[in-house]
Amino acid sequence: MQRKSSAIWKGGLKDGKGTVSSASGVLSNTPYSFTTRFENSPGTNPEELIAAAHAACFSMALSAQLGGANLTPESINTSATLTMDKLDAGWAITAIHLDVVAKVPGASQEAFKTAADNAKSGCPVSKVLNAKITMDAKLG
Repeated sequence: MQRKSSAIWKGGLKDGKGTVSSASGVLSNTPYSFTTRFENSPGTNPEELIAAAHAACFSMALSAQLGGANLTPESINTSATLTMDKLDAGWAITAIHLDVVAKVPGASQEAFKTAADNAKSGCPVSKVLNAKITMDAKLG
């Protein structure tokens, strides 16, 4: 399985602008720039997209883990907060924190925690990130 996305950048780092697109068309010439990345201007940036991918991947992985325990989630609400810090070697994604609230009929706290911990370590996006991944997961 392969997935494709692309980016085009025009101009210098601070005054340039870029667009990002995905083969599916969900992202289609979506703009990004220095200010959307480093100055909190409206618009997307690579780190926001990584956080979204991590939240989505984790939610699906948790659903799979729960299914393996014969539990079907009514809902899984995951938000991912990515931290990027300027280190001596340059900017780096240093941490991602997952906040998870799930409604899982019939799940014990222990079964849910086991599923959430397994999903956190087993989700493909978690595996590719070289960052500290933390999580608060609770049944809601």
